Amino acid sequence: MAAKNPSPALPPEEMTEAEAAQELESLAARIAEANAAYHVHDSPIMSDADYDALFRRNQAIEARFPELVREDSPSRRVGDAPAAGFAKARHGTPMLSLDNAFSPEDFAEFAARIRRFLGLSAEEVLRFVAEPKIDGLSVNLTYEDGVFTRGATRGDGTEGEDITENLKTLDELPRRLKPPFPDRIEIRGEVFMTKADFMAFHAEQTRLFEERERRREAGEKAGEAVRIPVNPRNAAAGSLRQLDPKVTARRPLRLFAYAQGASSSPVAETHWDYLETLRRWGFRVNPLSQLLDNEHAAADFQAGMGERRAGLDYDIDGIVYKLDRLDWQSRLGFVGRAPRWAIAWKFPAERAVTKLLEIQIQVGRTGALTPRAVMQPVNVGGVMVQHATLHNEDEVARRDARVGDTVELQRAGDVIPQIIRVVDPERPGRGEPWQPPATCPECGSPAIRPEGEVVRRCTGGLICPAQQVERLIHFASRNAMDIEGLGIENVVLLHEAKLVTTPADIFRLKEHVATLRGWKGWGGSAKGESKKVANLLAAIEARRSVSLERFIFALGIRRIGEQNARLLARHYHTAEAWRQAMLDARIIGSEAREDLGGIQGIGPAIAQELVAFFSETRNVEALDDLLREVSPEPAEAVAEGALSGKSIVFTGSLETMTRQEAEARAEQMGAKVVKSVSKKTDFVVVGADAGSKAKKAAELGLAMLTEAQWREMAGFAEG
Repeated sequence: MAAKNPSPALPPEEMTEAEAAQELESLAARIAEANAAYHVHDSPIMSDADYDALFRRNQAIEARFPELVREDSPSRRVGDAPAAGFAKARHGTPMLSLDNAFSPEDFAEFAARIRRFLGLSAEEVLRFVAEPKIDGLSVNLTYEDGVFTRGATRGDGTEGEDITENLKTLDELPRRLKPPFPDRIEIRGEVFMTKADFMAFHAEQTRLFEERERRREAGEKAGEAVRIPVNPRNAAAGSLRQLDPKVTARRPLRLFAYAQGASSSPVAETHWDYLETLRRWGFRVNPLSQLLDNEHAAADFQAGMGERRAGLDYDIDGIVYKLDRLDWQSRLGFVGRAPRWAIAWKFPAERAVTKLLEIQIQVGRTGALTPRAVMQPVNVGGVMVQHATLHNEDEVARRDARVGDTVELQRAGDVIPQIIRVVDPERPGRGEPWQPPATCPECGSPAIRPEGEVVRRCTGGLICPAQQVERLIHFASRNAMDIEGLGIENVVLLHEAKLVTTPADIFRLKEHVATLRGWKGWGGSAKGESKKVANLLAAIEARRSVSLERFIFALGIRRIGEQNARLLARHYHTAEAWRQAMLDARIIGSEAREDLGGIQGIGPAIAQELVAFFSETRNVEALDDLLREVSPEPAEAVAEGALSGKSIVFTGSLETMTRQEAEARAEQMGAKVVKSVSKKTDFVVVGADAGSKAKKAAELGLAMLTEAQWREMAGFAEG
């Protein structure tokens, strides 16, 4: 029941700040849901085209409203946490995702961003390596002294699942590298199934499933459940996650290697040379990969591969273009979830036509009422679709979608597809236009549309069961408090029994042991059932100490996602300091308010949400009640480095590097890059034409650095 996208058809330049903030909130929630389905459960709820279009919409709004960029923005995240059943494996360097392009204009802007960041002229040649983007499962392969020692899935980008034994069953995985090689290196690749292998595997799984069903219906012992994969990617991912490596060994899996992670020593000077090294080491590298002499060759390569796509042995959904020079890659680094030096140029999406049967209303944890279309199931891009978001009442009116209409869908605008248009608007006997509800369908409270916003909201607040339950589900979820065993079903059950209405109640469940053991399936004498309550209570006790950033994110404050929570935790360090600072920030013009607004990444809209949360007495009471049960761990320094724990402000124009590169370098060294100067600022780097920030720094007697002094501190060669 997450909030939905307010108005995907409205151009960002025509949106109000409130509309943009609401849509970004919705986008973050739904992309997170898609990430979990795709990366953890191997059951995608959207095609790549769906994901890409949703992601692209998020980027467009963020570009128009940079101050509203959420810290749980999809642009700052990859994947989801590892699934249960495998040990966790931490990557030496993050396995991040890619930004997307959909047109020659998008790619040209990508190349232009590289030039701007590096300060290159238009005449400087940019060479790229073009690689078909395989639709499989990304893996990270670690070699020590040339020997394969560990393999892991992407996971959340920082750590994945250790699937070493399963990967060893792949014929195309070299157990040893041919010398010379670094002492230790991570090699990234994609495990996949060819189309022909998938069809044969699908047929066999279908046969086994039907045989099992026949036995079950005949009253015979049916054996283990059989899963029929829906596409090659799903089949490859499921095969690699088999608990028994012997099962994996029987699956027709292939491997292409394509990238490098952490390495104890350099391997090559260009990416193309690195691919050649992979071949020498014994890896298969996609033979269709090609070195492009300049950026202008990308459009022709893209068009050519688009024509060849259907005839390939495997599925691809686009082409990845990587800047060839590795020294430039290193300087460019990453922004959020993606490298600045690579991009995935995707192929177009698919559409389908079906009938609109009903318009339902869903209530999100922030009280947003979102209309959702229920349709006759239809196959779109290989996935059966029955629901589509209608975003908000303005969108329904703009589309003029009515029950009984034939509508066209596109799986390119949402996790659940969007309705593109009504096919038969002139049909006789159309029903009346849909009207938004005046009351919340969950609690009956008035549903109002605040001035300046596109979303209608329930006014029930804490009395609305939908909001209470959704907040509790969020609080216990994997990326928040991560309480094992407290999933959606159990949260709903505990809430309906009135045992849990606030987050703090979760930590007082041990007072209700007798009640829990009396529930069906929670106690009794059946083998293993008696452990359910004990396991849940043990999992709850284990989360009485969590990181401060998890704690802040778990509170479910509007616009405070994982990345924003991390920024706040690193800035204030302790729960007590954060709580007091937020209370003090309620006063406009206060030092605390100014300090909050000066955090890089915390825009005025986000600051206002924090102030609004702490201005509500019931929220503070609930927080204090929770803090009596939970002790958040103080946040660590931003990173290990020469500037760990220091705050730095850049002002004026830099001559030997771009502002982007300077700020990125400061963050790599552990500094907090802030927007405004205060007495808490440690360093102010003053470039040409510096203005009020430099003046204020001088008045406060802060340490001021010239560009040359900054370069020396940052370890750059003389400019």
